[in-house]
Amino acid sequence: MTSTPVRPRSILITGCSSGIGLCVAQGLQQRGWRVFATARKPEDVISLQERGLEALFLDVTDEESIDTALAVVLGRTGGTLDALFNNAGYGQPGAVEDLTRDALLEQFDTNVFGAQMVTNRVLPIMRQQGHGRILYNSSILGFAAMPLRGAYNASKFAMEGLVDTLRLELHGSNIHPVLIEPGPISSRFRPNAYLAYQRHIAGRPSVYQNIYNGLEARLRQEGPVTGFTLGPEAVLAAVLKALNSRRPAPRYRVTFPTKLFAVLKRILPTRWLDWAARKAGT
Repeated sequence: MTSTPVRPRSILITGCSSGIGLCVAQGLQQRGWRVFATARKPEDVISLQERGLEALFLDVTDEESIDTALAVVLGRTGGTLDALFNNAGYGQPGAVEDLTRDALLEQFDTNVFGAQMVTNRVLPIMRQQGHGRILYNSSILGFAAMPLRGAYNASKFAMEGLVDTLRLELHGSNIHPVLIEPGPISSRFRPNAYLAYQRHIAGRPSVYQNIYNGLEARLRQEGPVTGFTLGPEAVLAAVLKALNSRRPAPRYRVTFPTKLFAVLKRILPTRWLDWAARKAGT
């Protein structure tokens, strides 16, 4: 009598070209997960395939792209998907009064609307199979605002509001939305933020120009900008807890600054917290 082979758990991950997405995709694959690693640039998809990952093209700002990628995933798994990690995103630097409508729309389209559209496509599948984990890569800036990061702050605050609401709505469904909240992590976040800065902020008149000079230097800096920076493996560890826990926590905070600001937000008056945020953010 032959036993039926156990189907490996499957996960779809967005934004896998580098950094956190790539690390989590490789780490889960090494632990026996069937990983569908996605990226929005064809050359990055090829690079992921060359690394031995099951890679697909997926641009979270393009709903047709989402539908196409998900159809491929479901075709390969027989119509099931155990988990989703909404990791795709970037940070738009700049003072709030310098942000254009286009800059805000682009930031929200990727970080908020795109992530939620992927989630909304996946939810009926998870409801039908009776289980699922939906992870969102948020940030310390999803609950603690810092200067010159208004667009990114707002997008992550919005993400956290959606996930908190989704958690309430999915109570009792055995589908668990989870927020991963990293602080400083070694990745391509700063180079990508610098490109966004050049696209929407650089070269325009601003009362913040002297501050922007220092910001540009930090964005171009190679290596960690703080001693608290951790490698993407720290996020992988949080993802593993969220995926493997029988009852996952609503939030997993990664890095010392994230854990510190979570405590400070609970105990400090707003003006004191503002002072700490100004010191940390400039």
